Amino acid sequence: MDPAAAMNPLRVAVVGAGPAGLYTAEAVLKQTAAAGADTDVEVDILERLPTPYGLVRYGVAPDHPSIRSIADYLRRVLEHPRVRFLGGLCFGTDVSRELLLQCYDAVVYATGATRDRLLRVPGEELPGSAAAAEFVRWYCGHPDVDPARFDLQADSVAVIGAGNVAVDVTRILARPATDFPATDVPEPVLAALAASRVRQIHLISRRGPAQAKFTTRELRALGELPGSDIAVDPAELELGAAVAPDVLDSEPPRSDRRIRDNLAVLTEWAHRPPQDRPRRVSLRFWLRPVELTGPGRVTALRVERTALDGSGRLTGTGRYATLPVQLVLRSVGYRSVPLPGVPFDEQHAVVPNAEGRVLAADGTPRPGEYVAGWLKRGPTGVIGTNKSDAAQTVRALLADHAAATAPTHRPRLTDLLAARGVRPVSYAAWLGIDRRERELAAELGRATRVKLSGWDELNRATGPRPTEG
Repeated sequence: MDPAAAMNPLRVAVVGAGPAGLYTAEAVLKQTAAAGADTDVEVDILERLPTPYGLVRYGVAPDHPSIRSIADYLRRVLEHPRVRFLGGLCFGTDVSRELLLQCYDAVVYATGATRDRLLRVPGEELPGSAAAAEFVRWYCGHPDVDPARFDLQADSVAVIGAGNVAVDVTRILARPATDFPATDVPEPVLAALAASRVRQIHLISRRGPAQAKFTTRELRALGELPGSDIAVDPAELELGAAVAPDVLDSEPPRSDRRIRDNLAVLTEWAHRPPQDRPRRVSLRFWLRPVELTGPGRVTALRVERTALDGSGRLTGTGRYATLPVQLVLRSVGYRSVPLPGVPFDEQHAVVPNAEGRVLAADGTPRPGEYVAGWLKRGPTGVIGTNKSDAAQTVRALLADHAAATAPTHRPRLTDLLAARGVRPVSYAAWLGIDRRERELAAELGRATRVKLSGWDELNRATGPRPTEG
């Protein structure tokens, strides 16, 4: 390393305070400590929202406290003396790529996959059609979603998808309203869930049960809801029998074990007699949406029976059915969105990279720029997958830094922002939100936390923003 580089701390900016960003910051701290250079590093975590934790806060169902406890682990990263949280900063508006590269030795983009994929069928634009991701953000209290966005006055709902998000959404719709005061859902969401008129939920998969992506644990939870009958059509299980993989081996691989266990659960449910409960959850397979219809808003979903051809591709059979529904929630995948000035592969919806190094159009690494998380690899894996992913990116970052010649002086981002009147939300200000949510829970006699609802409440809780140096 150049002697000048050794005299200056390594400054890293991480764009995004979700799991990918926070695991990246942790990896920087751990790997520099292992190299004996932990006193020569500073990490700033930039986030558009005034709150950290990303999907852990705004993407995990409120009845999953064990997963949400990951925030307790990640909090230690934010409280490390060499880490700063700079919230309320919008990349491309408050800060630019050029500004960050001026202030930091390395910039890691970790903004996740925030846009849902479309069904691309007629009628999808009708009121009553929405992304399941938006519904998730609504019940998780994301400030970008109006608390009044969903009133749940539909009698029948279709959830399109075969992953854990689709199962989560179905479970929230089917769960008894009396369960929610013990969670952290905002008060307006709690009122809407309590007033819900939903009685029928169709969980619709375009493929068969052997191709479904949900885990057995999530699936089983649907059958344990006390207020809901669960229904599976035995004929739809039989439709996939000829194309399902052999899941009866004595030691099948993990994916086949999941399929075997899922099929066992679904087969049990196919023979479970109804118990005349207030709600009914129907798991439907081999159906794909072809049209949403209705005068003015969604009143029905038209579906086509599907099958797999000889090469394993999904194909329509020309047989159609119509389901009377008043709300359709699509959960058919996510994609990342481009960041201003950062290369982006539109086909795969990722930042082109080699082991986390951002690649220019000619395939060469762009100095000082890195990527982690879903923006790096696509929306795959679970929350913990981001840990090894971040470690790989940071190894590349530190190797590059060791071989680089660092400038003798870099300006402080917060100084440049202050000169423009931009004051980030500090970690202390986030703790004001955290404190107010805990106080609200105590006032209402609810859980340990009740999410604040909307930007106004969040901004009031942060209080004045002093300039930080």
